[in-house]
Amino acid sequence: MGIRSASDGALPVKRNDLLSATSILSVLLLALHISQDIVFGFDRAGLNHLVGVAILLVGVCGALLLRERPLGTVIMLLGGVMAAGMLPLHMRNGLRPEFLEKSGALLFIWTLYVLGVSGAFSVILAVQALRARRVAS
Repeated sequence: MGIRSASDGALPVKRNDLLSATSILSVLLLALHISQDIVFGFDRAGLNHLVGVAILLVGVCGALLLRERPLGTVIMLLGGVMAAGMLPLHMRNGLRPEFLEKSGALLFIWTLYVLGVSGAFSVILAVQALRARRVAS
């Protein structure tokens, strides 16, 4: 299993497909993370989260509707930066020991790590896509 080359008779995976997939993964993990922030008391529930829903919607539109356009790539780049920034944002002062004992703390921290990886990977792929467009033109 793995990514096959075109010589195997299978179609190669396009970087744009990888970028879209990692961007959607980041959106899903960001939604999970925001929910965890509310549950653990890092943020209050309220109508202010409609802004977060709008931001995630823009990310989905960039990944699915605008993926072939430079605007979609820029949206996915910004979403990747936002996703990658969640780990340092939460860990800059460390987490309280009493929080680490709570049920669900492992999933919270795991989500931060996977967000960091998927976000950073999205940034790499988006920068490559933008550079490839620039070279092609």
